[in-house]
Amino acid sequence: MSEHSTAQPGFKKALNAFDSYALGFGAMIGFGWVVLTGGWLEDAGTAGAAIAMGGGGLIMALVALLYAELTAAMPKAGGEHHYLMRGMGPRWAFVGSWGITGGYISIVAFEAVALPRTISYLFPQILDNPMYTVFGSEVAPVWVAIGVVAAIVITAINYFGVKLAGVVQTFVVVFLIIVGIMLVTGSFMSGEVSNMEPFFTGTTGLFTVLIVVPFLFVGFDVIPQASEELNMSPRRIGKLIPISVLIAGAWYVMVILTSSSSMPAGDLAASDLATADAMGALWNSQIMANVLLAGGIAGILTSWIALLIGASRLLYAMGRSSMLPAWFGKLHPKFNTPSNAVLFIGALSVAAPFFGTGMLGWLVDSGSPSIVVTYFMVCVVFLILRKKEPALERPFRVGRGKFSTTLGVLGMILTFGLFTLYIPGMPASIAPMSYVLCIAWWVIGMFFLFRIPKGIEAGVNTEALLLTAVRERKAKQKG
Repeated sequence: MSEHSTAQPGFKKALNAFDSYALGFGAMIGFGWVVLTGGWLEDAGTAGAAIAMGGGGLIMALVALLYAELTAAMPKAGGEHHYLMRGMGPRWAFVGSWGITGGYISIVAFEAVALPRTISYLFPQILDNPMYTVFGSEVAPVWVAIGVVAAIVITAINYFGVKLAGVVQTFVVVFLIIVGIMLVTGSFMSGEVSNMEPFFTGTTGLFTVLIVVPFLFVGFDVIPQASEELNMSPRRIGKLIPISVLIAGAWYVMVILTSSSSMPAGDLAASDLATADAMGALWNSQIMANVLLAGGIAGILTSWIALLIGASRLLYAMGRSSMLPAWFGKLHPKFNTPSNAVLFIGALSVAAPFFGTGMLGWLVDSGSPSIVVTYFMVCVVFLILRKKEPALERPFRVGRGKFSTTLGVLGMILTFGLFTLYIPGMPASIAPMSYVLCIAWWVIGMFFLFRIPKGIEAGVNTEALLLTAVRERKAKQKG
């Protein structure tokens, strides 16, 4: 093993089983469930929305199963980076790593805006005395300060150790679960089946809900990024990944069913905070609506912490592999975190609130296609490694023979189908500025991609060969 390998014994196995579930589940539960539920119900009806979300969750669970086998076989910080390196070579590894890193960073930056935006629902006065208008949104000093301070705190939590991040994540997820229990209880006490009509609006509505699935479920793949820091056997880590997806899917279906029982669909669709208004109606209390908003804030924080963990580990892995500057591949000598990568992403999130909500909406949308590209590549490398390395130790195995091949091919088909939805003119096509930002991210990536030496074959020693080639090139340049 090369001295520069990412398998360095620097990470501490600091996260226990509950921390790990909180990491995976919390990464997927952001703020969308608070504001988007009314639209889902209007578009697809109660049963239609539930079926679309449940079906979408099963699609993502299939992808998660493939991740699970690969993660259990190669539990290394950086996740996909290592599977793709071993199965497809360094340049493809960079493409997959760069794609999902961009998605993570875009969402982390957006959370720095989502938090003050959510707090403004409770305290509208933080929008007073705007300093300027940018991309169509006013930016007020108190509003910015909330986002900046929160970004600094979340960055510090991740900087000072993954265990601290895990403790905070677990505490916030527990609060989120309590809010969910209160929502279910209110539905059983005061919900009306008649409010849940219409149950179906047709296949078009179901499809409209389905296209948001990649955005809502992104985050289960944070578990592979932090796999070196999980105090669990590889087999248990593998099981954790699809289970986390199924739990998140159950959460979204629960929110749909309980919210729809609270009031007529038209009233929910007209609400800016559908699930919060549903909670208020079920309990006949504005206080309870505010409690649910606190749950929404909890969702922002859990997603923020987890995706910062994931993005920083990917940057670390690319830095260790000399795909990015070595500065990213440094572990803090005391805290055992990729501190430079954490600070880099933290700086971006500190800057984000100054751009208001307009740009960040484009930014978060720009990352979704890149995330789906990486999912597709993971499905491909799952099949490649099954063929090239049948003897690879797989503590968690997704079936055998033709069955596993079928799952891999099905994963490829489904993720490719999701990607096509983002093509301009398709139902999930994004704003023109989002396409510009997406292309800009990949233009930057091309600069690093073409610096990776050619001719390095995929295999067990690919990273060592890559590092040797990079050192030889530097030596020639100095000579």
